Amino acid sequence: MVYREGSTPRDALAILTNRGINCVRLRLFTSSAAQAAADPYNYINNLDYTLPLAVRVKNAGLRLLLDFHYSDTWADPGHQRVPAAWTNLTFAQLVGQVRAYSSNVIATLAAAGAAPDYVQIGNEITQGLLWPHGRVGGTYDTSNQWSQLAQLLNAAIQGVREAAPATPRILIHIDRGGDWAGTQWFFDRLNARGVAYDWIGLSYYPFWHGPLENLRTTLTNAAARYGKPVVVLETAFPFTASTNIHGIPATTNGQVQFLVALAETVKSVPGGRGQGIFWWGAEYQQLWGYNLAGFDQRSFFAPGGAVLPVAAALGRLTAPTTLSASLAAPGLRLEWPLSGAGMSLVGTTSLGPNVLWQPVPAPVTQTNLDYQATVPVEGDRRFFKLRSD
Repeated sequence: MVYREGSTPRDALAILTNRGINCVRLRLFTSSAAQAAADPYNYINNLDYTLPLAVRVKNAGLRLLLDFHYSDTWADPGHQRVPAAWTNLTFAQLVGQVRAYSSNVIATLAAAGAAPDYVQIGNEITQGLLWPHGRVGGTYDTSNQWSQLAQLLNAAIQGVREAAPATPRILIHIDRGGDWAGTQWFFDRLNARGVAYDWIGLSYYPFWHGPLENLRTTLTNAAARYGKPVVVLETAFPFTASTNIHGIPATTNGQVQFLVALAETVKSVPGGRGQGIFWWGAEYQQLWGYNLAGFDQRSFFAPGGAVLPVAAALGRLTAPTTLSASLAAPGLRLEWPLSGAGMSLVGTTSLGPNVLWQPVPAPVTQTNLDYQATVPVEGDRRFFKLRSD
């Protein structure tokens, strides 16, 4: 694949880093070299393949999120296949294998200077992982199955933490960004069994999971009920080949419009617990002979490899949230970057004791990945700041 900045071919990581993106998520399969050689698209992401990618990520100055699938191939709510090499293990042996494998992976990455900053234990594990041992939901929604899932997750977490040179954030990831009831069902049962994770990760695709209001409800309720930071670990929006989705057009500008609305939703989670957004398949381009499920039309790169505006929009979320002011008729223009999404502009006339900050009534507009509001220049001195509600 060729990735371009304008018309110039460049390293994809350099293109994204230059736009402010600060973290890369890499998936990890347990596949053998023979499996990877026979079917690269479905099995290539083993440690031999992922290790040099992780080193590139770290050398580019980016943070790394490692996504353990605990499967030889893709894991998701409908597929959580036990690795071929682990199929004959007893449950007790499987628990030990998960711990040892997790520890060895982290140790290998750390030795190469690529220790992850965040670790995801399983991929979209709404129905559990390593089926049937850690399967939950449906006829598997039993106390024993949940106990086994918890043992597997805690073994993985223990393996990660005992090998990591610094303590990474541990994420548990399900696919229910638009479904608070399903999210509560899962995490109530998981928390009851003492799984020692740090953050909640959710997939949210507007074409599958409904409007952003559904996501807002899920994120807000999850953060409040469990006291954990929340992250949108997967999302995407098309730049072509789709009708409007919840009123947003499937265009390159529509991608930016969606991301801005998504950022405002995530950043509005009370207590600052909305921690971030990861775009799934950001690097995808058409690959002849493979079904990419439309994600080549939802990525950060157009056919031919030119980077799209949505990449800069996501990167703008990492900018320092500073408030600047300039005189602009008919008043004072206040501006702040997209990283201030979900924050309120407030003002006061005094910085003395017991200062009372009040919402500024001026309309806020969003243009060029920044917000701005114009307030009148009159009367007493006024002070302004941004506040998380």
